[in-house]
Amino acid sequence: MKKPRKKVLSVMGIIIILGIIYVAFLQYKISEYNQEKVPNNAEYLIVLGARVKGTIPSLAFASRIDAAAEYLKKNEKAIVIASGGKGPGEDISEAETVKRELVSHGIDKSRIFLEDQSTNTNENIQFSKKLLPSDAKLGLVVTNTFHIYRAVSLARDQGLDVEGLPAKTPAKAILKSYIREYLAITKYYLVKYIF
Repeated sequence: MKKPRKKVLSVMGIIIILGIIYVAFLQYKISEYNQEKVPNNAEYLIVLGARVKGTIPSLAFASRIDAAAEYLKKNEKAIVIASGGKGPGEDISEAETVKRELVSHGIDKSRIFLEDQSTNTNENIQFSKKLLPSDAKLGLVVTNTFHIYRAVSLARDQGLDVEGLPAKTPAKAILKSYIREYLAITKYYLVKYIF
């Protein structure tokens, strides 16, 4: 009886060690993408949607919008795609939320284009791509630190020449956001490389 139990414990130990190594790898990739230099000559930004409470952006979403506004003020030729549909508990689309907040930051409406049909990150990129000028080259994907790696990877998979513009992740959202992102990246790997 002791040998089978010892074998089970050994297998469990190996699985746990492999799990720790895998999570460490994911964290390394996320960190690597957050440390890349943000180019100052991007022609467009894609601000990825996130949760809206009524008409108020969540803290994580507000952080994305603030980062985009700061960049747009310094780069007056850049346009911005506000991306994100309307989900449960949202009175307006995530895209409209971005537009309203950017305008309140002093960004001219003529620079803001709405993509208000998407329901996930892949659709954010896919639908936003259709709104880009045909001659657009370098772009930035604007999202929180935990999300940059996957978002930029998805955009590059769709043929866009982009870098990431990381926005801070609120402290109280860090644990939940990173755990969810580890699972989302795993799904991304499975779809891209296996299925």
